Amino acid sequence: MKGVIFDGKAAQVVDDLEVRDPGIGEVLVRIAAAGLCHSDLSVIDGTIPFPVPVVLGHEGAGTVEAVGPGVTHVQPGDHVALSTLANCGTCVECGRGRPTMCRKAIGSPGKPFTRRSEPGTPLYNFASTSVFAERTVVKAVQAVRIDPAIPFTSAALIGCGVLTGVGAVLNRARVGIGDTVAVIGCGGIGLNVIQGARLAGASRIVAVDAVAEKEAAARVFGATDFVDARAVTDTVEAVKALLPEGVDHAFECVGAVALVRQAVDLLNRHGQAVLLGMTRPEAEASFRPAEMFLDKSILGCRYGSSRPQVDIALYASLYGEGRLLLDELVTEVFPVDEFEVAAEATHGGKVARAVLAF
Repeated sequence: MKGVIFDGKAAQVVDDLEVRDPGIGEVLVRIAAAGLCHSDLSVIDGTIPFPVPVVLGHEGAGTVEAVGPGVTHVQPGDHVALSTLANCGTCVECGRGRPTMCRKAIGSPGKPFTRRSEPGTPLYNFASTSVFAERTVVKAVQAVRIDPAIPFTSAALIGCGVLTGVGAVLNRARVGIGDTVAVIGCGGIGLNVIQGARLAGASRIVAVDAVAEKEAAARVFGATDFVDARAVTDTVEAVKALLPEGVDHAFECVGAVALVRQAVDLLNRHGQAVLLGMTRPEAEASFRPAEMFLDKSILGCRYGSSRPQVDIALYASLYGEGRLLLDELVTEVFPVDEFEVAAEATHGGKVARAVLAF
């Protein structure tokens, strides 16, 4: 079968992948569509260290082909959206309803793949999903049944971009009705933060990006204002020209240390900066600690602080009601053979989300 692998030097499309059968508590899924997220590119450029060789992809949807012993909540033929959380369900963090903090789900990638051309050499699965393959094996907890009416190309995006962005607003920041919000970076994650803030009832949502062409999409998703970072000399001043006291919530969705400082500087009293963009592990950011005495805070946020079995179902329902936008996130669909073209478009910021179709 086809898939996209990274061997530590380059990513390439291969056609000789094989995946093992599902074991106890596992599900075999035929992937129909997979979103190309910057996190996949971050493995390739080294921002996210990951063992190789690895089958890439972590944002996907497809059809259940087989289930292992003990799996009852999905069955062959079901349409599912996948999450990256292979959480155990039994540790202290899972028991507290915080599956994103499950210590058994982080740092222990499996090796369910092999290649016919290199027998005996297993390949890792990225983020416990590896959806850049025609078939993948995941834990049952990662597969969430969805309405078959949702197009796979849209459903694929729920499992990362939507969970992360909307979840950061609703679960981590807990934006309230009437709050003010600034969103730095209007890519796939940023657009979902914007629509999360809209769903939460924010009164003003200021989108900030260095690509002026992203304004139209930002406003579709709910932005009330847009600041072109390249057209102003000081982004913080430009946002405060709109909201002089600063914002209640600032979301950094790029992963640049200078923008982390920007997010902090944008805050009103009692405001909070939420960090979503992935920086390199060794990167350091600075801020003025004295400002924290105004009850400001800086929050990390992993995967939207989500509970995928609950949240994916909720977001799929909101999509069905016309309240959550998914189709509009899909800028272009590429066959998997054109992975390099899709990666270039994503890296260049030309798309909100490129989707690979199988």
